[in-house]
Parts: sequence; C-alpha cells; structure tokens
Amino acid sequence: MSRAYYSNSISSFLRETPAQILGILTQAHNFTLLNTQRNAWLEQTIQLQQWLSVFTGDIYFEFSIPRMGKRVDVVLVIGSAIFVVEFKVGASEYLRADLDQVIDYALDLSNFHEGSHDAFIIPVLVSTEVTQSALSHISVPEDKIFVPILTNGNNLSSIIQSVLSLLPNELIDSSTWIQSGYKPTPTIIEATLALYNGHSVVDISRNDAGATNLSQTSLTVASIIERSRRNNEKAIVFVTGVPGAGKTLVGLDVATRHIDPDDELYSVYLSGNGPLVSILQEALARDKVSRGSEKGEPIRIGKARSDVKAFIQNVHHFRDDGLASDAAPVEHVALFDEAQRAWDKAQTVSFMKQKKNQPNFSQSEPEFLISCMDRHDDWSVVVCLIGGGQEINKGEAGIYGWADAIGESFPNWKVYASDQLQDSEYGGDKTIKKLTDIGCTDFFPELHLKTSMRSFRSEKVSQFVKEVLDLDSKKANETLEEINEQYPIVLSRDIDTAREWLRKKARGSERYGIVVSSQAERLRPLGIHVKAPIDPVHWFLDGKEDVRSSYYLEEVATEFHVQGLELDWACVIWDADFRNKVDAWQNWSFRGSKWQRIKKAERQIYQKNAYRVLLTRARQGMVIVVPDGNVEDATRPPEYYDGTYEYLKNIGLKVL
Repeated sequence: MSRAYYSNSISSFLRETPAQILGILTQAHNFTLLNTQRNAWLEQTIQLQQWLSVFTGDIYFEFSIPRMGKRVDVVLVIGSAIFVVEFKVGASEYLRADLDQVIDYALDLSNFHEGSHDAFIIPVLVSTEVTQSALSHISVPEDKIFVPILTNGNNLSSIIQSVLSLLPNELIDSSTWIQSGYKPTPTIIEATLALYNGHSVVDISRNDAGATNLSQTSLTVASIIERSRRNNEKAIVFVTGVPGAGKTLVGLDVATRHIDPDDELYSVYLSGNGPLVSILQEALARDKVSRGSEKGEPIRIGKARSDVKAFIQNVHHFRDDGLASDAAPVEHVALFDEAQRAWDKAQTVSFMKQKKNQPNFSQSEPEFLISCMDRHDDWSVVVCLIGGGQEINKGEAGIYGWADAIGESFPNWKVYASDQLQDSEYGGDKTIKKLTDIGCTDFFPELHLKTSMRSFRSEKVSQFVKEVLDLDSKKANETLEEINEQYPIVLSRDIDTAREWLRKKARGSERYGIVVSSQAERLRPLGIHVKAPIDPVHWFLDGKEDVRSSYYLEEVATEFHVQGLELDWACVIWDADFRNKVDAWQNWSFRGSKWQRIKKAERQIYQKNAYRVLLTRARQGMVIVVPDGNVEDATRPPEYYDGTYEYLKNIGLKVL
C-alpha cells in the first residue's frame, strides 16, 4: 500500500498541472471529497510549485502516520533534510493545537520510521493568512529535530535554503527512505482508535522480536477461537505478559476483527477497569464525531457514545445482564482484560449479598462469568488477559481464580495457556502445575508476552522496576545503565523541580502527569490531595488548556486510574506508605491521624503491585520525587522518606 496519496520528484511535480495533481489526490482519497479539502489541495499545489522551483528532491502529499491515524499534508525530502509541512489554509494565526500537530508528526517520524531515525527533521507550520512569518534564529538541535518553523509560506524557499546551509552536504536516498520500515508503538488510546477504524495489529506495531511475539499471540488466539467454533468446543485462553507488553492490544485486535453482531465470531471486549473503559469509550466517540465531520457525515456525540459502548463494555454490566437473564449472551467470544482483578468467591459473595440482593449467590466472579458463556449450546471462548503482579485491591483472584473455576466447575472446557510463567508474579511452577492438573490444558509459548513495548525507548523498564521492587539493587543498577541514555529516570525531592523537568522534556502533545499511590495520604501539605476525586476521562483525553487534564500537573492519578493506560512522561511521588528501611520494604497505611503498619501479606503484595503499576506508566521517561519530610510534622519526619531516597540514589538515579 502506498504510504502517500501522491509522491514524485520535485522536478516532475513542477512539470505537472495543479489539475493533474488534484486528480491523483482525489483518486487516492477514499472518502467524500469536501470542497474545503479540494480547495486546500489546489492552493497547496499552486504555492509549492512557486516555492520549490529552485530545489531538487522528492515530495509526498498526504503522507500516512498510521500510529496516529493521520496524514501529513506534505513531506519534502531535500538534501539531508526532511521537511514536515502542515498547511492551515485560511488560518490567520498560529494556534497551539496546530503547532503540537506538526511537532507530533516530526516526532513520530523520528521515533518510529526507520529511514528517519538519524535524519534532520524540520517541522514547518504554514498558516497562509498570517500577516508576517514568525521566522527566528534557526540552529541545529542535538537530537536533529528542529524547533518548529512558523510561516505564512511566502518565505518558505528562504527557510529551506537557510536550513540546508546548516546541514551536511549529503543526500537522503528517497527510494530507500520511502521503503524503510515503520515500527510504531502506539499508546493504548491510539491503538484502540486505529484498530476500531480498520487497521490490524501488524499495521500499528513494531516488527522486532517483541512485536513479532505480539502478532503471533494475536494469531494464536484467533486460531483457537476458530478451532473452537469449528469443533463445537468451549475453551478458556490465558494471555499473560509483563506490564506494557500489549495484552490489551491483543484483546482489542481480536474484538475488532469480529465487531459486527451478525458475525458468527462476534466478540466483546470486557474490562473491570472502570477508568480504562470510560476513557476508551469516550476516545472512540470523540474520534467518531471528528471523522464524521471530516467526511461531511456529521454524527452527534450521544449517538457516537452509544455505538461504541457495544464494542467496549464494563464487565460489571455484562455480569448484571447475566444475573438478569438465564439466556446465553449474544457474543460467542468474551475477552476479559485485566482478568487477574476478577474477585474471589468471598469478595463476590459479599458484594452480591450487599449490593445485588442475591443472598444465595455462591460463586467467584470467574466462575460466574464462565457460567454465562457456558450457556451456549454449541461453542464459546473466554480469553483472559492477565498481567503478572498487577493485583492491586482486596479480593482480586489472579490467574488462580480462573484456573480453580475451570477445574472445579467446568471440566469439559479446554484450557490454553503459556508454559513460560516462571516469574513469581504469575506464581511460577505452582501456576503451571495448577493448569496442568486440570487435565485438558494445551500450552503455547506464544500466549505469554515477555517483552514490554510501552516504552519504545527501552524494553527493559519493567525489568528495572521489578529489580527495584525486589530489592535487587545490583541488577537494578546494571539495568539502569543500559536504559538511562534512551529512557531517563531521575530523582528529586522537590515537586516543582519535577514539574519543570516534565514540561521541558515533553514536546508536541506528548502527555505528562503526576501519579501517586492511593495510600499516599501525607502529601497534602505539598498540595497533593490523593483523595480528591478526578475524572480520568478529562485527565487522560483533554488538552493543555483544560485545568482537569494531566497537563496542568495539579490533579493526580492513582494506580486505580492509570492501570492499563500510559503517559509519555510521568512524575511518581513516593510517599511514606511504602518505605525502604535497611534494605527491606515497610508497608504502612494512614488511618485517622497516624500511620499504621500493614501486616497482612496479601495487602503488602497489593501495595507493592501499586508501585509497580505507577513506575511502569511512562513511555519515554520519569522523575521520581521522594519528599524531604518535615521535622515539625509527626506524620512526615524525614526518616520516613530518607531511606527510600537513599536506596534509589544508590541504585544510580541521577539527582536533579
């Protein structure tokens, strides 16, 4: 598939008429062509033929950025430079959103397009009706991504000449450049939008070892579903993986392949993670409205929200439907994300009695959910997406809860899992034995995702976090040395210093925010109110102008808000709830006016896992803040914090 609607050498582009070029663009455009788009293409073509007459190189119109589901207006490859040109025809000012857009395109090429990794990339915003270009001093940046150049277009020729005069007299081979691989690592929100709009997991993921595993996992799950349908079998599939490995992406990929209710393999994506469901539903709805507007097919936001709710559902709504009726669900395939968080029997029975008026209920949540799918007379498949060490709340059953349910109540169901579950977060050999003892288990190594892809800068971030939390400081130091150049992790004792670091690091619309433990109740003197309610939808989706968004660095999110989601840059503020004392972790909870020790092993694990979630949210880098404490505050003496700070510092974290 061609990456651009139109591609040609600049010399050939100059010889063609605007009408010829418009015809090629129109033919490549698969949607209704609005007059505004047609006129914009004509104006861009006419102006570029004037501005580029003295240059040789190549030109690309509507260059695809699949991770973002967008297209760059124009890409110019001239000499040793790549100019990313975004036109705003008729715009009389330079808007912040437009500036972020062109920076995002430049960053995307630099980060994910192989031919652009080491190239000089110059983002250019052309707002055609601005009275005067905002051309300032141009210098060559260390990372080769230039500060965006703002112009009305009239001086674009001189801009290009000025840039080229600063660069080596070399030529990019355009034929090699356009054929080079595109290896994106989308956020879960970007991935959901792309998959929902017809891309496959292959289109939006890297093709290195980690991403190959991701594609193989998705294909393995799809083949198990097809086999179950063909043989009229019922099966449960466990897809496991480290934080950020792409478990959710696998689930969404399978669900979007069979999104039509009339499809025999009709699937539903379910999650008990309320914030994740709300954020993905709203992101899809907003995108649906935006795309409809671009196509000249307007859709109301309420209708869009209603449409997407059939695709991504809260597992509790699915459960309630199962309670209300004994009928089989309409879906034959149910994909449960973060299935490790399903409740054990005690928690479920208590909830059903107190909240659902079901005094005789006697099943765990996994057992009940499987029983709903077991109502089908022919076949059904349950896919459990399970993160190791991700249980963060009371009564969460983990992989054992599902295995117990199958072993005790559904002996005729087939079980598919990976045999690569040796890490303690999955229970190691105990888990493998548990699954083997069920008696109808097939093991596929492809069902375990062992490589984190959340951070495209380094796949070893989750390994580093595991080593830190396991108090393996020697290995943590070694891993930090491997990742720190590409994925900076820094340490501070001051929140404002951390805020400034985030703002300087982030470019374009790269999202940043502050995350804290839900037990971090003694950050209030620092202006951090962990118990203050936030709306995760606004926090994750709204822009820099909205005080409720993560960008404002005022409202903070906890492990319950961010699990399954990610930021580009994160600030993790480490309170006295999880303290390092003489190479051991101490677990505390603030009750009333003082800290109390957490003695139950189960709650200690939840707290450790909470910090695992927080420390694995950032895709590009993070700053960890361990406050100084206060000698005059009995709830925040410095010794509550100093041990943790010294532990992290001794591992090798750079101090701001």
